[in-house]
Amino acid sequence: MKYTAKSKICDVVNDPAFDGFGRLLFPVQRNYMQGASLGTMKLSWYTNICPNDTVAVINYLWAQASAGETIFCDIYTEKEKMADPAKRDTGLFLFRGAPGGKVAILNAGGGFRYVGAMHDSFPHALALSQKGIHAFALIYRPGGESSCEDLARAIAFIHENAIALQIDITGYSLWGGSAGARTAAILGSLGTARFGEKNYPRPAAVIMQYTGFADIYGNEPPTYSCAGSNDGAGLRRTMRERTEAIRRNGNDAVFEVFDGLSHGFGLGTGTAAEGWIDRAVRFWERQTIIGSESNTDNLQLCFDPLR
Repeated sequence: MKYTAKSKICDVVNDPAFDGFGRLLFPVQRNYMQGASLGTMKLSWYTNICPNDTVAVINYLWAQASAGETIFCDIYTEKEKMADPAKRDTGLFLFRGAPGGKVAILNAGGGFRYVGAMHDSFPHALALSQKGIHAFALIYRPGGESSCEDLARAIAFIHENAIALQIDITGYSLWGGSAGARTAAILGSLGTARFGEKNYPRPAAVIMQYTGFADIYGNEPPTYSCAGSNDGAGLRRTMRERTEAIRRNGNDAVFEVFDGLSHGFGLGTGTAAEGWIDRAVRFWERQTIIGSESNTDNLQLCFDPLR
């Protein structure tokens, strides 16, 4: 293990293994991150940041890169970056699963001010990769429209390179926390063509954490949502009502609330939310008709949104 909680963030960013994209591991926008080391890192609007998760992410990526594996994919051409320099601060970090495995695309939050991937998507991606799932964590241009454009491009890139990446893109899922959850929900409903790409298949499931996004278009994909009980009654009410609306429109949807947690708990390591990601994966698998009838029944008990 090369890095520890005492390792300096600047040393990670400048590590030759991350040459060309090390700066994108942490927020490139100033004033939203505090702390000089992996163990003291804090991100605006986030809680329950687990240093062990941060260290595990960095050591995984470092080991993969040092072994010659691809861990970062550009989604824009050099010509596109020259036309819009902000696109230089975009891309996909790949947490590789099993050959031919399914795909999850993750979008961290950050209030559309920055991208909090080190807490809000990288740990999720590592956990998913350990289940054999290929997890792509998107670094996007903060902003309502630009984030959707970048996610649409990411979906297009993954579809177009599925063979080279040795992945199964059918039945993929979109994940997001906070602002990133809004982006995932919008793309899940409106599709890639709405944001300048070809019309690629919509996801089999959307996984959303702690967002007050209320829009309903009538064609939402199956959706798993979760939040903390201390994240504001309005936000929880909105998430519950949206879940119920999706169900009324004929699609699967569930909502979990975790006692005592505030906004931005991420994986929820060591909290009441720990293990939610396993249930979210099972929800996604249910949409692709994986598992026995008995497993489906048990899953429904875990996800009753009206309890």
